Amino acid sequence: MKSGWSFAALTGAVAVGMIMLPALAPGDSEKELKPNGKGIGTLFNPGNGNANGQGKGGPGGGTTDNGIIYHGGPVMTGMVKVYYIWYGSWNADGTMGILQDLATNIGNSSYFNINTTYSVSGQAISGSVAYGGSTTVSAPFGTTLSDANIQTIVTNAINSHALPNDPNGAYFVLTSKDVAESSGFCTQYCGWHTYGIIAGTNIKYAFVGNADRCPSACEAQTTSPNGNAGADAMASVIAHELEEMTTDPNLNAWYDRRGYENADKCAWTFGTTYTANGALANMKLGARDFLIQRNWVNASGGYCALQYP
Repeated sequence: MKSGWSFAALTGAVAVGMIMLPALAPGDSEKELKPNGKGIGTLFNPGNGNANGQGKGGPGGGTTDNGIIYHGGPVMTGMVKVYYIWYGSWNADGTMGILQDLATNIGNSSYFNINTTYSVSGQAISGSVAYGGSTTVSAPFGTTLSDANIQTIVTNAINSHALPNDPNGAYFVLTSKDVAESSGFCTQYCGWHTYGIIAGTNIKYAFVGNADRCPSACEAQTTSPNGNAGADAMASVIAHELEEMTTDPNLNAWYDRRGYENADKCAWTFGTTYTANGALANMKLGARDFLIQRNWVNASGGYCALQYP
């Protein structure tokens, strides 16, 4: 999620918002803020005391006692397929391989199994994720993208059949470090997610920028388990957005009164770590070690964790 106001503007079929959710005042139980895909805490060093804290559990309130509320919308059940759109100038630094390995191995992990604690009408998220493939786009919109450009990039990939039209897909536009996003990459967020009607299908998609563009804002550490600080930081943001896409794909399912989705409630907190390649890591997915932000467990009162159960 990007950092967001207490409102969401609707542009076409896409929910988009702006910056900074205020905290609820004590006793403000009747007011509720709505997520817009651009959530709080998605900068490592936002200057507001949230970075590397203990999560944002607090008073989620509402219809459950787990600190997060169901609002009536759908979740993504069954197998979720991750699709990457590589935008810009990518060199042979290993980023593509690292992030493909993340998408290939995150499904059915004890970490992603946290999302199985979220359900609708008794039908829970499965925790199954597969890598569905990728396509590369040079830079048809230049090196400064708008939110509308991101949707167009996804639309073009689907309409050209470079990627399939998959209603259970999670499409990520990943940009090289020379590419900016004009609505606030590096100053308000490191990534965001939303949805839109594309080729007649409700398509869930996200933007994740290359963290090497702004290490102090989007990288938790300058050394990394896979020897590529930008890619490893992007992996953490991709995991964050993927969790929110599955539990709140249309921005109307699971979030708390402040508009925090599940991953927002634990943003930039990492739990127990170990050393790998001279850097911190907290999980192994496939053959690689990663440092991934924790996620909110919707059980036992609610808490940030690296695995479930």
